[in-house]
Amino acid sequence: MPRHQIQRRHFCAATTATLAGSLLMQSAFAQHAKALKFKYMLGSCMYGEGSLEEILPEVRKAGATAIDIWPRVHGNQREQVDAMGEERFRGLLHQHQVTLGCITQYKLGPFGLQDEMRLAQRFACHTIVTGGKGPKGLKGAELKSAVGKFVEQMKPHLEIAEATGVTIAIENHGNNLIESPDSLKWLAELRPSKHLAIAFAPYHLPQDADSLGQLIKTLGDSIAVFYAWQHGMGCMNKLPKEQELLQMPGRGDLDFTPLIKALTEIDYQGWTEIFMHPVPRGVPILETTDQVTAEINRARDYLEALR
Repeated sequence: MPRHQIQRRHFCAATTATLAGSLLMQSAFAQHAKALKFKYMLGSCMYGEGSLEEILPEVRKAGATAIDIWPRVHGNQREQVDAMGEERFRGLLHQHQVTLGCITQYKLGPFGLQDEMRLAQRFACHTIVTGGKGPKGLKGAELKSAVGKFVEQMKPHLEIAEATGVTIAIENHGNNLIESPDSLKWLAELRPSKHLAIAFAPYHLPQDADSLGQLIKTLGDSIAVFYAWQHGMGCMNKLPKEQELLQMPGRGDLDFTPLIKALTEIDYQGWTEIFMHPVPRGVPILETTDQVTAEINRARDYLEALR
């Protein structure tokens, strides 16, 4: 056989093998991406100070399996649990086939969660969200040092977290030690245990979709809660309802596509909570329970279409 025919045959065989390998990789990635499913959790404060008897039936309607219980000033469902007692609350959860996914406790702070962690353990709840603690407005080496000090201070509390099976997720909240992309990166890098994690809130970060996606990939499995929440026109001043709702996915300017792609790439396994804050705090995001659930489902449809 002439040499040029042999070379051509080898070239074709190599090309076919390369294409086949590429297709297999694409197929594997497609299967991996397709397998990713959000674990939706419903924030009780989206219904203001609505009763748990009224809110819990909405959890499954909103595509979620778990409830995130908020205290005042955002809601009062945590106080309702104390008022009705654990047995009654456990019965309501069972009745509506809902689990307690998270307890949000900012006012207790990261060093005051001992009793909450033991309560969470009694309900097989594995997540508590709170804020960080330390100086604000730091950058560079000072920021890294402050985050490192915070992590050291958390170690005794993480021992309780490990014993109770709880993950303490720190939200990147404004006006806090843990508020910037760099602070999140240091927290992820310096955390001594997977029981210290991140509640990732795009609202409080620069509204650049590609940068947010890259940050998600950097933080990886340190993210335990993802708030599907954008800044829109903010949540500090009273606005017309259509402007207030711009915090919701699919309404404001933020394109969630890079964020969803990044969550897919890291094979995100944590909770996703569709979220916003109304003004004033403690009121539902819309007037009726049905309207709140419908708005959450609209946002969920938007997110699901991006997967």
